[in-house]
Amino acid sequence: MKSLLKYIFITVFVFFQTSCNSWLDILPPNGLIRNEFWKEKEDVEAVLMAAYESFSGIDEKLWLNGELRGDMLSRGTSQSSDEQKIMESNIYPDNEFCNWKAYYLIINYCNEVIKNAPAVKEIDNTFTDFHLKSLMAEAYFLRSMTYFYLVRIYKDVPLMLEPAENDGVNIYLPKSTEEVILNQIVKDLNENRDFAPSGSFTNLEDTKGRASKVAFDALLADIELWRFNYEEVLVHIQKIEERIDIGLMPSARWFEIFYPGNSFESIFEFQFDGKLGQNNSLAGLTQRTSNQYFASQKAIDLLSLESSFEIVRGENASIARYGESSYYIFKYIGQSPDGLTVRSGSEGNSANFIVYRLADVLLMKAEALAMLERFPQSLEIINKIHERANLSPLVLAENKVAFEDAIMLERSLELSFEGKRWFDLLRLGRRNNFARKDKLIEIIISNVPSIQKRILAARLTNPLGWYLPIYDHEIERNINLEQNSFYVN
Repeated sequence: MKSLLKYIFITVFVFFQTSCNSWLDILPPNGLIRNEFWKEKEDVEAVLMAAYESFSGIDEKLWLNGELRGDMLSRGTSQSSDEQKIMESNIYPDNEFCNWKAYYLIINYCNEVIKNAPAVKEIDNTFTDFHLKSLMAEAYFLRSMTYFYLVRIYKDVPLMLEPAENDGVNIYLPKSTEEVILNQIVKDLNENRDFAPSGSFTNLEDTKGRASKVAFDALLADIELWRFNYEEVLVHIQKIEERIDIGLMPSARWFEIFYPGNSFESIFEFQFDGKLGQNNSLAGLTQRTSNQYFASQKAIDLLSLESSFEIVRGENASIARYGESSYYIFKYIGQSPDGLTVRSGSEGNSANFIVYRLADVLLMKAEALAMLERFPQSLEIINKIHERANLSPLVLAENKVAFEDAIMLERSLELSFEGKRWFDLLRLGRRNNFARKDKLIEIIISNVPSIQKRILAARLTNPLGWYLPIYDHEIERNINLEQNSFYVN
C-alpha cells in the first residue's frame, strides 16, 4: 500500500506539473499522499529522476533555441508558424515558443529535492550522508544548467530557489539580473561539485547521462566562457583533461559519437531508448520526410563534398544528400556515416541529445587561450580537432579576431546541429562590449525577408533584441514581471 501511494504521488505530481497553464501553477498535491512521501531515499531518487526525464523531454526546445536564429538551418514547409517567426526574428510576446514553463518545471523538481532530501535522511537510517549529498549535487547541477539555458535565451528571469509546494511560497517573483543568476549557479556548482558522482555508475547510460564531476566541470567552463572569465575556464577544463576515462574518438570512429552514442568522448548526454518508449524529438525534426528542418546553404557550403574537404564530419555524416543541392540533417537518424543507412524501428528515435563532449570543451579552452593572447597553445588545440577530421593543420595570424573566426568556424563544423550555434554567435556578439555585433546581426537577418532586412538590422543594434520576450501569459499573471524593453510597444 505504501509503494502504491508513492506511485500515485509521482503520477499526480507529474500530471500537475505538465498539465498546468503556467509554471506559476506548480503546486504539488498536499494531504495524505504528500504525508506518505519524502520518507525514504527512494523518494528522493524518484523526484530527481523526474527532473532528468523532464529535462530530456524538452530536447526539441533545447535544440531549436540553439539553432533557429543561427545560420545552419533552412526550414521546410512543415515548420510551425511560431518557429518560423522566431527564425525570421518576427518575434512578439504572444509567440508560444517563448513560453518558459517547461524550464521552471525542471527547476521545481530540483527545488523539491534540495529542500526535502535532508529531512528524509533524518527518517531513513539507510540514507547515508554521502548518498544524500550526491543526489542533492545532481539536483543543483540540473537546476544550474536550466538557469544557464534561461539566461542565454531570455537574459533576466525569475530566480526561484524554493519549491512551489504550497500557497505560502512566493511564486510571483520579479526578474533577477543575469549577473545575479550566474553568480548563484556558479556558487551552487562550486559548492556541490566534490559531492557529485565520480562517473563510475553501474551502466554506461548513467555514467554519461547523470551529473558526474566531469559534467560539473564542463558546465562551469561553459558558464565562465559566457562570462568571459578566461582563466576560470582553463581551471575547470584542466580537471577534465586529467581524466583517463574521457578522450577524443579517432577520426575513423567519429560517427560513433552519435550512433550508438555515449562514446569515449562524451561528457553528458540526455538518454533516449525507443525500446522503452523513451523517444527523442530530434529524429522527427530532422528526418527528410518530416519536412521541418534541413541543412542551410551555409551548412551545405561547409559540409558538402562539392564545396569542402570534410570527409569525416561532412556529407554522409552530419548531412546527407537527397536531391540536387538538397541536404538533410543526418546526425540523429543515421546508423553509419554513409548518408544512406538510417536507424530503423525503435532505434529511430533513440539518438541521445549530447550536451557536452570533449571536442566542445577543448574548443572552449582554445577560445579562452586566444582571448588571453596565448595563440600558439590555442592553435595547437584547434588543430587537434581539425586534424582529427583528417584535414591539414591551420596557420593563423596571431590576433584575436583571426582566432575568434577560426574557432567559430571549427565549432560550426565539429558541432553542427548540436544546439550550440546560436549560443556561440551570441557569445561572439556580446564580447568586448559588443565590438563585433555587426557580424551577429548580419547572420540574424540572413533568415529575414529582404524587405525587412534594413529595418530589423537597425533595431537589432539594441542587444536586448537578441533575447526572447517573456511570454505574454506570464506577464498577465505575474504583476511583478517586467517585459524585456525591446518588446514593449
